[in-house]
Amino acid sequence: MKVRVDPERCQGHTLCAMKAPQVFELDEVDGHSSAVAEEVPAALESQVVAAVRSCPERAISVS
Repeated sequence: MKVRVDPERCQGHTLCAMKAPQVFELDEVDGHSSAVAEEVPAALESQVVAAVRSCPERAISVS
């Protein structure tokens, strides 16, 4: 699974980082999220799916 955060849509709600802290990191300046790595380890896929569902801006995409 690959994950991407759209920087134009992310508003820094931090919900993704709460759901999958090993996958998402928050910018120290504005709190916006980005993926630590594009490839998600299989063991963390369920956490990423939960993060996708929790994002109110729909800024996270997976493939």
